[in-house]
Amino acid sequence: MREGQGRGARVMARLEALAAHSATADGLTRLYLTQAHRDAALLVAAWMRAAGLAVRFDAVGNVIGRRDGGRADRPALVLGSHIDTVRHAGKYDGALGVVVAIEAVAALERDLPYAIEIVAFGDEEGVRFPVTLTGSRALAGTLTAAALEVRDAAGISIREALVAFEAPPLGDVAALAYPPDRVLGYCEVHIEQGPVLEAAGLALGVVSAIAGASRHRVTVLGQAGHAGTVPMALRHDPVCAAAEMILAAEAMARATAGLVITTGMIGVAPGAINVIAGQVDFTLDIRHGEDAIRMRATAALRAAMAEIAARRGVELRIDDVYQAKAAPCAKAMVAALSASVARCGMTPMMLPSGAGHDGQAMVDLCPIGMLFVRCRGGISHHPDESVTLADVERAVAVLIDFLEHFPSDGVVQ
Repeated sequence: MREGQGRGARVMARLEALAAHSATADGLTRLYLTQAHRDAALLVAAWMRAAGLAVRFDAVGNVIGRRDGGRADRPALVLGSHIDTVRHAGKYDGALGVVVAIEAVAALERDLPYAIEIVAFGDEEGVRFPVTLTGSRALAGTLTAAALEVRDAAGISIREALVAFEAPPLGDVAALAYPPDRVLGYCEVHIEQGPVLEAAGLALGVVSAIAGASRHRVTVLGQAGHAGTVPMALRHDPVCAAAEMILAAEAMARATAGLVITTGMIGVAPGAINVIAGQVDFTLDIRHGEDAIRMRATAALRAAMAEIAARRGVELRIDDVYQAKAAPCAKAMVAALSASVARCGMTPMMLPSGAGHDGQAMVDLCPIGMLFVRCRGGISHHPDESVTLADVERAVAVLIDFLEHFPSDGVVQ
């Protein structure tokens, strides 16, 4: 095994080099199947080869490196994360997990009794095209051919963009899927994207589950009127009704452990300072690590909002726009990662992930596990995203220990 000193520095230097591949100079922007993505993918492929992995690109733009000790029949433990970004992003979301995995595998002094595959997924963020997790869904066998026909703002389909990306020819989408008996599990290192580890004074955390999410677009219709002539008791004001609904959502989230509800968008029409509004549109994003709790909360919130609407004499319409099921991490994966954290001299802490990850697709294929790395201020999806060299070195050490202790026959859910 290489000396521990210097591993973190190598990872940080590579992340800096990767960040240079951006469509913008002001903040990192690397969207799926763009030139910046291709340049980053080629750089990652070179690092994989230098680490002794056999490298290939698949037909949806994933970069895959394999180490199996010359035994092609060995099932693989899959490591990795994504290398696409949001617009005006930070350097560590996604890319950290890919580069840490390469460093950990390069540090292994011997071949292990199972294969390792590192995947740099191409489309976790879903920014350029109106779909997400394209790369991981392909490997998990849940990507549909129809998903490749969606188009970006310029009218280019994913299928067309893959040709420009110079990906291998795409035939049957189903052929991209990994056979379940050839995969032992999936493990991803990722920045936390939240402030919990920093508040606890811990460098690393073990993820218990990736939260499921429901997104809704809410429309509240009232009666527009003059701000000075309609008495308060005779108003049907959708702004006040919407405000009460949003506060009801907040109260429900505060009263339910692990539940988070966010209103990220609000629109008021007609939007004049001296006019009682006639319509309010807002969004609700509801997340929890257990789908049953999320669904119960959603039903209860719908009922509460309907009561508010009836009492205030406004019309309520709720449209469901997105559903993603929770992805529980396998108990054996959680235990193995926790044991590695402890063997590396740190206190294991379990926490859920409120953000989505490629594991939400990979869980349909195999057991999943995740290791979180502390990020300053919990800031993510922003140029101020930051991790420390010391924490990155710890993450590499834990991943090496995890690989060396991982059973050759995999883990159970």
